[in-house]
Amino acid sequence: MLEWWLPEDVGTYGHTIDQMFHLIYWITAFTFVAVAVALVAFLVMYRHREGRRATYTHGNTTLEIIWTIVPALILVMLGIMSRGTWAEIKENMPPGDVTVRVTARQFAWKFRYPGPDGKFDTEDDVEIPDELHIPVNKIVRLQMFSEDVIHSFFLPNLRFKQDVVPGRMIPGWFKAVKEGQYEIPCAELCGFGHSGMKGRLFVHSDSAYQDWIKERWPS
Repeated sequence: MLEWWLPEDVGTYGHTIDQMFHLIYWITAFTFVAVAVALVAFLVMYRHREGRRATYTHGNTTLEIIWTIVPALILVMLGIMSRGTWAEIKENMPPGDVTVRVTARQFAWKFRYPGPDGKFDTEDDVEIPDELHIPVNKIVRLQMFSEDVIHSFFLPNLRFKQDVVPGRMIPGWFKAVKEGQYEIPCAELCGFGHSGMKGRLFVHSDSAYQDWIKERWPS
């Protein structure tokens, strides 16, 4: 129902994240409506009336327990429901078909690709600013670094978001199932040029990706 609000999902685990988003949205919407209705009701019930004296009340212990326990149970329920998705995305990362090193700095992304030897930090590496090129229907593993401050690597169409912290290599993965070009914004306020820190994700067909590889590493 909220698909019009979210960018198109072209990843493999985005639908489970969207389901959780929808559930949280409707819980929040119901709570907002309930509170607004109660507020209006109380305004009418306890409005000023001539001759009626104000009375002191210390509250209702039963109601206080209820509105403390119920939100806590909802949070526990959401945590349990999202546990499998968290494990799939963050803990049980599959082997990658393609590995790319992502380096963030104010205010750009750098993407390093290993050459034919399959190893980083060798002479055949290629580094491209602000462009991530990957094949469709392949698992992409990321090695994410930051050179200065905290950034957030965000692929809205793949429902992938990860803070990138200085001094650490943070892994991640995704698999795109649709060819196209997609935006890579920084989702963490990282300085005066934050709004211009944008990259592009290019999801190629297998043949187009092989052509792209041949352009970078002519045999």
